[in-house]
Amino acid sequence: LVNQLPEANFVLLRHLFGVLHHIEQNSVVNQMNAFNLALCIAPNMLWLPSPTGPEEESRSTKKVAMLVQFLIENSAEIFGGDIASLF
Repeated sequence: LVNQLPEANFVLLRHLFGVLHHIEQNSVVNQMNAFNLALCIAPNMLWLPSPTGPEEESRSTKKVAMLVQFLIENSAEIFGGDIASLF
C-alpha cells in the first residue's frame, strides 16, 4: 500500500518514520520505544471520519497505534534500508 501512495506522501511518511525510527533506536536513553511513540503520535495521524461513541474511538485508536508501532519497528523494510541515512 505504501508504494501506491503519491510520491510526495511517500517522501513525507518516509521522513516521519525515519525520525520515529531514530528516536526508537535510542530508547535505552529516552524511554521512547516503538509502543510509546505510537501511543503519542497515532491519535494525530489517523482518526475516524465521523464522530462515534467512546468505545469505537478507543478501538480505533488502539488499531492505529498498532499500525504506527508496526511501521516504526519495520520502517527499514517498508521505506528502504537507508532510512537511517536520511539524517
